[in-house]
Amino acid sequence: MKLEAVRAEAWDLEDVEAVVVGLTERSGPEPALPRSLGPDDQKVGGYLKRAVARGEIRGKRGELHVVPLPGLDRRLIVAGLGPDRSLDAEELRRVAGSVVRQARGRRLRSLAFRLPLFTQGRVDPADAASAMAEGCRLALYEFTRFKPTETPGTVERVVLALGPEQGRLLARVRGNLETAGKLSEAVVWARDIGNLPANVASPAFLAEQARAMGKEFGLKVTVYDEQQLAEMGCGGLLAVGGGSSTHPPRMVVVEYPGQGGARSRTVGVVGKGITFDSGGISIKPAIHMSDMKFDKSGAVAVLGILRAAAALKVRPRVIGVLCCAENVPSGSSYRPGDVVRTFGGKTIEVLNTDAEGRVALSDGLSWLNATHHPDIIIDLATLTGACVTALGFDSAGLFATDDGLARALLASGEATGERLWRMPLKPVHHEMVRSDVADVKNSLEAPLAGAITAAAFLHTFVGDTPWAHLDIAGTAYVGSGAARFAPSYASSGFVGFGIRLLADYLKGL
Repeated sequence: MKLEAVRAEAWDLEDVEAVVVGLTERSGPEPALPRSLGPDDQKVGGYLKRAVARGEIRGKRGELHVVPLPGLDRRLIVAGLGPDRSLDAEELRRVAGSVVRQARGRRLRSLAFRLPLFTQGRVDPADAASAMAEGCRLALYEFTRFKPTETPGTVERVVLALGPEQGRLLARVRGNLETAGKLSEAVVWARDIGNLPANVASPAFLAEQARAMGKEFGLKVTVYDEQQLAEMGCGGLLAVGGGSSTHPPRMVVVEYPGQGGARSRTVGVVGKGITFDSGGISIKPAIHMSDMKFDKSGAVAVLGILRAAAALKVRPRVIGVLCCAENVPSGSSYRPGDVVRTFGGKTIEVLNTDAEGRVALSDGLSWLNATHHPDIIIDLATLTGACVTALGFDSAGLFATDDGLARALLASGEATGERLWRMPLKPVHHEMVRSDVADVKNSLEAPLAGAITAAAFLHTFVGDTPWAHLDIAGTAYVGSGAARFAPSYASSGFVGFGIRLLADYLKGL
């Protein structure tokens, strides 16, 4: 899809099939059409004014009306923006996604948004352009690897038309569109990997994708196989992946050198890459187990983050670590009651083999900290159902040992719509994960503070390095239960949650 910005009135663009305008919610006994929509109302013979007065068009959030233009093969699309006070970049991202999906369903191939009617003086036009570009591009994503698309065509061109009062911002808007395009491309690329089933997306396959990306962007990629992991003492990853005879574990390291020189900070990003999670010996119920192909979402997000960092040329150095394994039961699986020795020597008492993500991540976190000495470590993992119970599908859980890091991540979450909610992490939670026979235990006997104690477990392996853990179990993918609550630009399946968020954070460092 081609995204462009022009200094023109949208109606002057004769080669687009639809003009899109935004309308904030109208209320009161006699709602009136805003004066800014007067030119558009003239194009449709006064229909908008009459429809608003009758209450047929109210501008409610999610409302879309498609009005044919008399005598012309063009359409006017009126997109509801909701209450004026709620208008922000995320709302525009969702509106744009809804519009292009509606347009695709009507076989429209080109659209022009009248940008001034979407900013309403409340959102910076350049920020609005970025958000709307992301919403359009991501909403049109379809996973078609195993089934050709049934959509007859798609939206090929989207124009953001700046009015005369915004003309001076044209260069800045175009720059933001270029950035949004690169960022959206990283998300779409990652979605194609994240949606693959476990018989395709094995640990070795993820390593291959990392190597291909490294070659494309000039990044250093190192892959450690099961023999090397054993030599390194990565007993956690080996234990989790020990049950699979066909897909042994891998630790994949991707290094982006940064643009800030020797004095730039190093950010380590670690992702949980369980390519399929049956629960192992502590096997899961059969219902919804097919969704466990998405238990690699953290690792795939790390790939997307490194791709975005390289494409956007962010200043910090970024080290990505993917902890990849398949957790299945067999005679060689690790068992409840086992004690596992991880990289660096810490030991884990295994009480539940379905609490495998934290066991796999223990090696990646401690190895990264010991070998690269990053200034900051951030991990992403579909770690606990407890976090889904606490926060649902809208926000990921944020656990952080540094308040400044937490504030920056929360701000990036708000800016990108990939929202976080900070959770507590207290000394009592560290006490709860202490083991009588090892340094830590990977599960509690009672279902208490599941997301928090999982975070406390991970904290054991990062030492004093400023660290944040993102539990993305509820936000990483859109399943049947979450579809009705998902943003318009979040496709069914793997979302790529965390890629835009961390890219925004890295740009801000």
